[in-house]
Amino acid sequence: MNSTNKGNILWVDDEIDLLKPHIILLERRGYRVDTATNGSDAIELAKRKHFNLVFLDETMVGMSGLEVLPKLKDIDRSLPVVMVTKNEAEDVMEEAIGKNIDDYLTKPVNPAQILAACKKFLETKQLREQQFTQEYLQGFNEVTRKLFEPLEWSDWVDIYTKLVGWSLELDQHPDLGLDETLSNQWRECNAGFSKWVEDNYLSWIQSSHRGHGDPLLSCDINDEYVLPAVKDSSERPVFFFVVDCMRLDQWMIMEEMLSPYFTVRRDHYCGILPTATPFARNSIFAGLMPSDIEKHYPEYWVDGSGDDHSQNKYERELLMKYFERKRVKLRRDPKYVKIIDTGFGKKIEQEIQTYASNHLSAIVVNAVDMIAHSRSDYPILKEIAPDEAAYRSLTRSWFTHSSLFGMLKKLATVSNARIIITTDHGSVRCMRGTKAFGDRDTSTCLRFKFGRNVKADARSAMIIKDPEAYKLPVNGVSTNFIIAKEDHYFVYPTDYHHYLNHYRDSFQHGGISLEEMILPVITLDPK
Repeated sequence: MNSTNKGNILWVDDEIDLLKPHIILLERRGYRVDTATNGSDAIELAKRKHFNLVFLDETMVGMSGLEVLPKLKDIDRSLPVVMVTKNEAEDVMEEAIGKNIDDYLTKPVNPAQILAACKKFLETKQLREQQFTQEYLQGFNEVTRKLFEPLEWSDWVDIYTKLVGWSLELDQHPDLGLDETLSNQWRECNAGFSKWVEDNYLSWIQSSHRGHGDPLLSCDINDEYVLPAVKDSSERPVFFFVVDCMRLDQWMIMEEMLSPYFTVRRDHYCGILPTATPFARNSIFAGLMPSDIEKHYPEYWVDGSGDDHSQNKYERELLMKYFERKRVKLRRDPKYVKIIDTGFGKKIEQEIQTYASNHLSAIVVNAVDMIAHSRSDYPILKEIAPDEAAYRSLTRSWFTHSSLFGMLKKLATVSNARIIITTDHGSVRCMRGTKAFGDRDTSTCLRFKFGRNVKADARSAMIIKDPEAYKLPVNGVSTNFIIAKEDHYFVYPTDYHHYLNHYRDSFQHGGISLEEMILPVITLDPK
């Protein structure tokens, strides 16, 4: 298809002469139209020439339209075919749909119907791209202007959701040439967000009652979502899913696939610092900041230097302690499940409907976090998902076949189920290394570090000299934290260039970025 031709159309009708006015109209509008008066000629034409759209009469002498349809699809499975018929019988329509018809028009057709069908199948992509480009450029200017204004949490949520929406839309239109523009805007917004968090975070966590406009934090999720659902649902099962390392763009892909099954309500909260599993997920289940967990439940707190699984092995106990503090008695102890491997996930999927007898079931899903880490560890995954768009595509592929999707579809049949889904943190694609300095006991994470006199450039890191003020555990008198901002990651001076290249372009968490800190919390009600 070139600039002077909007598309090649084949119109098959045994009374084609009567359709001459329509054909002339289409040709004047820039379409090229070939005609056939029977199915055999149409099939031969389709074999010799590429068509972008077929109008196919259902009732013709010789082969019927329903007989011609599968033969045209055999030649080109992607060829859109619009059935045109006088027959309004429901069984004919159902048979046409069953044979993979793309649209259905009833005679007599009018010019508006024909043009609408042509635009739908031949110009939708171009029209959507034009509309998206126009809306994006307008939105780009609005966001750029906003960055120079005093902003609140709700403003950053709005900016972030716009960036995510544009990114998802651009995934569908990769040839528009806007990738670099949007990438630069992401970086500019993350720079502004990091500065804003650095300026405001301390006031949020030190206030006993956060002010209007301040975000909910990880430690507030139980109070704001789980506890009310449990209290309001004394006879209803509550399912609380925590999907480790799930970003908003990844959730939006899942939401699209879940929308046929559920009514979806989406809110947002702010992940605590560091945005890492040992701190954030324990905070969610305990309903407390990390230093408070260490203070009240030292037997359930670990120092954050081990692997993620060992650092979060007391989530069930912390959840039970939460309900004890709130003096809420459940019908039975909460069911807690952590899904790390595929086989166990499929087992839980098979059993999930039996969990409806529980008052509360808490289910942690580690798959998204494992995808992020595996991409760094296995070159084949980096080749499959070399950029953000491909990473989202990998998420879609995983979710389509996941036990999580299977569980949720099964729970959609439990009409009185209340389902809450959230995450402990997101991840950011790290592109800029920065030197960190510390002794051999310093933690090894790439996006945050703690230890004795840990240092980094303040332009790329938030430096916390008083962890106690930030409600972080203090492991020693001279312990301090450094937390990476934007898309930076920490590299020690030893073998600097080796590790700089090794970890560049990996998805990490623990730091300050829109992707790691602005997190979805979702309530699903079965339709």
